[in-house]
Amino acid sequence: MKEKVYFPSHQQLRFSRRLHKMVRRLVPDCDVRFLQSQCGSGKGAAMVTAVAYRLAAQHAERQRVLDTLRLSREKLLEVKKRMSEEMVRGLSKQTHEQASVKMLPTFVRDTPDGTEHGNFLALDLGGSSFRVLLVQVKSGKRHNVDMHHKIYTIPQETMQGTGEELFNHIVYCIGDFLEYMGMGGASLPLGFTFSFPCHQSKLDQGILLKWTKGFKASDCEGQDVITLLKDAVRRTQKFDLNFVAVVNDTVGTMMTCSYEDPKCEVGLIVGTGTNACYMEEMQNIELVEGDDGRMCVNMEWGAFGDNGELDDFCTEFDHIVDNCSNNPGKQRYEKMISGMYLGEVVRNVLIDFTTKGLLFRGKLSEQLKTRCIFETKFLSQIESDRLAMRQVRSILQHLGLTSSTCDDSVLVKEVCSVVARRAAQLCGAGLAAVVDKIRENRNLNQLSITVGVDGTLYKTHPHFSSIMQETLQDLAPQCQVTFHKSEDGSGKGAALITAVACRMKSE
Repeated sequence: MKEKVYFPSHQQLRFSRRLHKMVRRLVPDCDVRFLQSQCGSGKGAAMVTAVAYRLAAQHAERQRVLDTLRLSREKLLEVKKRMSEEMVRGLSKQTHEQASVKMLPTFVRDTPDGTEHGNFLALDLGGSSFRVLLVQVKSGKRHNVDMHHKIYTIPQETMQGTGEELFNHIVYCIGDFLEYMGMGGASLPLGFTFSFPCHQSKLDQGILLKWTKGFKASDCEGQDVITLLKDAVRRTQKFDLNFVAVVNDTVGTMMTCSYEDPKCEVGLIVGTGTNACYMEEMQNIELVEGDDGRMCVNMEWGAFGDNGELDDFCTEFDHIVDNCSNNPGKQRYEKMISGMYLGEVVRNVLIDFTTKGLLFRGKLSEQLKTRCIFETKFLSQIESDRLAMRQVRSILQHLGLTSSTCDDSVLVKEVCSVVARRAAQLCGAGLAAVVDKIRENRNLNQLSITVGVDGTLYKTHPHFSSIMQETLQDLAPQCQVTFHKSEDGSGKGAALITAVACRMKSE
């Protein structure tokens, strides 16, 4: 095909020189160059169409991936149904060993009635920090509790060293606190909040079933944690302790909230990990003799899914997070909900998008390749309604993504929103199974109950609590549920359980 080539006339050349000269004079700091179009607007129209097709294809791929993380109401109802079935299996003597939700008896038989009083020592171990508390409970109609505490760090090497090193460190912290409070020689009733799965045959004994939350201290699993603590105290020969109760943090949260609201019969933790407990009818707890009254059951629901109950809801990103964790194949429900893992789910989605050229211009920073670099607190910050996109970009720049655009920030915010929403909905579906079981246990058409809640994810994420509550209301419409935030943590609960046990013993 032959094309006519038009050479510019002298008049056109003069116009172009004058245009260049005027532009340089008006914007002397800018180097402006003019490129003459050779093919006209036809090629431009084709290019616009091609770009539109590319953007549409990229948008479709992004939504396809994000849709794998979205849960329909039908799927959430299925999660509730499977959780209900596992709860029954965990309570049954015949199926308890095979059940993923262990439904562990806690031997906590009552909630505070307001007559408890005295000084109690409490320990709270559930993560990389360890708290020692002195709790002073005063009796009377107006519930009155004074607390003093100190927080101690547990080094990573101690968390994953030997059991003797771990419990020696715990006892060192107790001794330091007693000296700090000027109570070096005191022997107070003690409650130990131990936030790991334990089998209990009585209130002051807890056989550790398995470590979670990054702990791997050797020679502890299968052992009674109170005995390990007593042995460590004996090795120091500096003080003595009166051990009364070993308590899960979820149970402690329930007790703390029930001290302020007698209708609180469910405890929920959504923080580094997640778990729930509730008051179950004794006649349904086949692992414990006796049919009268109720007992608090520690569900250990973080392990829901370990027998494959969540396989058809898990995405490729969940499998990556699970395979790279310290406990592959374990705590599957927890890995889809809790603060220890949500940032990792988001990070792997962002890596997938980047390698496909859908994000950050296809350039993957070294920081984003690092495990756990995308902390869950970033989800809460990025999803804050008050946070401008410029501030989202500053978080991304902190992660080495210095060339991120406004469009990148919008997509990152959408990823965080989808992952956090799924976590809140899964949590709400599990809680729906719990409150509906309580309602059915009591043969009620309508149940009014309070759930005591603790955990940084629940408290700090701007939308987690509202999404979880909406899901619960939708899936358990016959239950009117009030949520009571625990402001004093699970340590206070351990002291209150100890106080209730002392009251019941004296009665």
